[in-house]
Amino acid sequence: MKKVLTVLVCFSTIFSVRAANGRLAIINAELIDGKSDRVQSGVTVLISDGKIESVKRGGKVPKDYETIDIAGATLMPGFIDAHTHIRSLSSAKRALESGVTTVRSASTPNYQDVNLRELVKSGVLSGPDMVAAGVFVTPNLGETVLADPRLSVLMNGVNSEEELRMLVRINADRGVDFIKTRGTERAGLPNTDPRKQTYTQEQLAVIVDEANKHNIPVMAHAHGDEGGYAAVAAGVKSIEHGTYLSEKTLKLMKQKGTYLVPTFTTVVDLTEPGGDYDNPVLFIRGQHMLSALEKTVKRAYEIGIKIVTGADTGYGPNSVTRVGMEITNFVKLGMKPMDAIRSATSVGAELLQISDRTGTVTVGKEADLVVVPDNPLEDIRSVQDVVLVISNGVIAMNRLPFSKE
Repeated sequence: MKKVLTVLVCFSTIFSVRAANGRLAIINAELIDGKSDRVQSGVTVLISDGKIESVKRGGKVPKDYETIDIAGATLMPGFIDAHTHIRSLSSAKRALESGVTTVRSASTPNYQDVNLRELVKSGVLSGPDMVAAGVFVTPNLGETVLADPRLSVLMNGVNSEEELRMLVRINADRGVDFIKTRGTERAGLPNTDPRKQTYTQEQLAVIVDEANKHNIPVMAHAHGDEGGYAAVAAGVKSIEHGTYLSEKTLKLMKQKGTYLVPTFTTVVDLTEPGGDYDNPVLFIRGQHMLSALEKTVKRAYEIGIKIVTGADTGYGPNSVTRVGMEITNFVKLGMKPMDAIRSATSVGAELLQISDRTGTVTVGKEADLVVVPDNPLEDIRSVQDVVLVISNGVIAMNRLPFSKE
């Protein structure tokens, strides 16, 4: 009789479990593979050495595979969060248990994202895989100058061509996968104006040019339209937020293939008590930001801009935004459920330039998988109820009912 693997989860403690011989079988799955428009029934997925070995209807499970019977629940690719500020092991764990198996950092102050990436690569952590951005290329570094001794000469600002190129080169030398910069000020501070442009198109073009020399794409924080347009025209890979983007800017994004990571649920967080933001100025600001961002996302989807999920959180103990909520909100804004799921899986992998490794349930790719109890095409809120997470072939979290041998 085959052994059925069971993992005990006690309160907040998550035990990562590697199947015997690195071999695992998931059976009786309703499969959303991240690329097809249809759900496949009765699927068996075999995992070996961290990779997907086989995806097929039914069939016998070979010997020496530990088996998880998900009894008709829905199996999907692990979620991609393309805009995070994870900087600790506990935060990485919270992201992983929410179903996020891959994240793109939107900067950390001391290259914690680079170090987390290497811990996952070495197998010390089961995930999430990290696409690192390192230090924010922004006009004022503040305390971030402590991240690397070479940054000391940038204490008075990062504005000239020489300064911009230097910071990009330091990030590249530290091994980042993306460069994060800005076109506008922040929304999450009460004393900043999110519409205000920071870097000009010329400055942003310098950043993109220097990043291109190191084969590193650029992501740009931009709420306001002028800064957003400048970033798109300069050649960034993605616009983060995009709250007040005009039709002109959106059409340029479509023309240039620029992705949008709207972090919509974070703006919802501005309008509600608790969470990462709880401030009366931000509450008032959030009212008009939410309305504007709704229009941006709807129009971007209508004209075919590729939209990707991002929770824009550090996954701290008070955070209330998750990728599952972002998927749900995308559907509320008019996306087809399958398109919203792809925004968190295959389209996210395209943006991060890792489609060859993850984003779909495909033979040869990393075994990054989640299980939700119901069919999200019938009720998209099911994606918020992740009951099993497998990252790089390792069971990171299992809340399935205990099975009997």
